Amino acid sequence: MSASEDKTWKTRLSNIWNQTKTRVIDIFSLEQKMRGKVIEWFRVSDSQMAEILERVRAQLPTTEALLIGKPQSGKSSIVRGMTGVSAEIVGQGFRPHTQHTQRYSYPSNDLPLLIFTDTVGLGDVSQETEGIIQELSGDLQEESRGARVLILTVKINDFATETLRKIAEELRQKYPDIPCLLVVTCLHEVYPINTENHPVYPPDFQELNRAFGAIQEGFKGWYDRAVLIDFTLEEDGYTPVFYGLEGLRDGLADLLPDAEARAIYQLLEREVGEEIGTIYRDVARRYILAFSIMAAAIAAVPLPLATMPVLTAVQVSLVTILGKLYGQTLTPSQAGGVVSAIAGGFLAQAIGRELVKFVPGLGSAIAASWAATYTFSLGETACVYFGDLMGGKKPDPQKIQAVMRESFQGAKERFKGMKN
Repeated sequence: MSASEDKTWKTRLSNIWNQTKTRVIDIFSLEQKMRGKVIEWFRVSDSQMAEILERVRAQLPTTEALLIGKPQSGKSSIVRGMTGVSAEIVGQGFRPHTQHTQRYSYPSNDLPLLIFTDTVGLGDVSQETEGIIQELSGDLQEESRGARVLILTVKINDFATETLRKIAEELRQKYPDIPCLLVVTCLHEVYPINTENHPVYPPDFQELNRAFGAIQEGFKGWYDRAVLIDFTLEEDGYTPVFYGLEGLRDGLADLLPDAEARAIYQLLEREVGEEIGTIYRDVARRYILAFSIMAAAIAAVPLPLATMPVLTAVQVSLVTILGKLYGQTLTPSQAGGVVSAIAGGFLAQAIGRELVKFVPGLGSAIAASWAATYTFSLGETACVYFGDLMGGKKPDPQKIQAVMRESFQGAKERFKGMKN
């Protein structure tokens, strides 16, 4: 190479380097500015948080399931199966709604994907029946933002169902557009002698088939679909614990609008049939999954940057709930500080992913998948953060950042190609 050519190449390389350096400086400057802006979003006041959450709540694909059945007919077990949380948490989550009903919102009252309204004290006492029907009718007359479905729960060996049939008949006559799922429970109570575990689903035992047919005939005309389930406790010894969960999922999805059906499938597509323990992380992951699905739905809105404050509010809410699970009561601003401490270098990446929305079509899909991934890894890391606090240790920033990076890589595969 001649001296002249060598000089020309050096000049070109110098120009490329200077241009690259300028771009890096510009990007770094933008990252610093956006980092500051995002941190400001974490400092939302209680009133701002309430306003944002109200807007988010209005857009969520929420399903309200009205559980109608006698005590011990499996209603709480259905809530456990669909949410994955422990019996203790489900019991604590229900709150009085009317004289004869109580309500539980999952994953939170502020941002519910599922709302369970449970009838309490329902038996075959005629004087209570009219009161229950009036209260349920009052609920159904109110305007709903999401979808509704009636779930009738009947034990496989219970044929004293006159009261339940009367309630189903009156509600279906008044509200024929609200679908109804008949769920027959406690199947193991009519298994043949010496049957030690659940058979391959669906079960095919003569006595069980006879009882199921009789129940279907008794409610003929008042339900749209019927499924068999047997949700037991871990100590009962049956596996899977949530036997027939896929059938329940499919039955509900067939009766619900597309958005609500997709949300239920996403909530239950993983860990279906697995035992749900009471370990903090097991419970926390179900909340994390629900909030990740919300984040994806919000991020799919094709408005660059406009969804960032909303996503931040959702993530702050997630950290608030996880903190409560680990014994830490946080205000929105305190939870925002935890998010900021955990997120670290991911803040600028979040902005970058939002800018991808300028790509028509593909951009929103990528943003939705990334938002779910980011929210899930944030939740996983928050569990480590709060776990250290619970153990009396000060969270190590380097450890927290390492967990965030590792969780993010694992969550990428989980939400790869997620559709909304």
